[in-house]
Amino acid sequence: MENLAAIGIAMCLPFEFGICQDGVYPLQSRIEGEDAEIVVPTLSEADRYRYVLESGRIAKLIPSIPDPKEQPDWELKFNKKTDRKIETYSASPIKYPNGDILIDYLNANRQLLKDRPQTYQRGDYHSGSMMIDRFGKLNIIDFNRSDFGDPWEEFNRIVWCVQTSPTFACGKVDGYFEGNVPMRFWKLLAILLPATRCPQYTGRLPLGRRR
Repeated sequence: MENLAAIGIAMCLPFEFGICQDGVYPLQSRIEGEDAEIVVPTLSEADRYRYVLESGRIAKLIPSIPDPKEQPDWELKFNKKTDRKIETYSASPIKYPNGDILIDYLNANRQLLKDRPQTYQRGDYHSGSMMIDRFGKLNIIDFNRSDFGDPWEEFNRIVWCVQTSPTFACGKVDGYFEGNVPMRFWKLLAILLPATRCPQYTGRLPLGRRR
């Protein structure tokens, strides 16, 4: 969090982290404002898009923190995660319509994971982890799911952003890639998305809420 704050990301600033009788504790600055997932849908299309572009630009800054060298190979790490999900799904009596098509895609495109970079991940990066402060600035909160991995994995909660606003989801991608989105991103995102915890199912997209 200190490294992120140092590069200018608007966020709850870390003051202290320590050990107490009941475990560990963090001390952070307080942000006066409202949840982005509540505010953004009420805005005009232009103001809404301005915020979502900023969320994409912030997502591009986050990977500037490199991963520790002792991290396991990303391809092996993510394939283990995918295998575990497929096994769990196969053993479940509940099935998605045409679920085999997704599994076939995952197995046929695993090579896209090869040689992908690993960087710091904010994790759980979606509209529910953002606030609009009293000055109208977008702030990032809730850093309890930080990890290291493929920087594009930050988009695996994008279906939750669609719940807030389709514009929010589109602008997040546009802000990250500055309007020039490579096709490889979409192909890889189709692999990264199924590993996301999505407790609700509408029959079209897996949509979930954090709370």
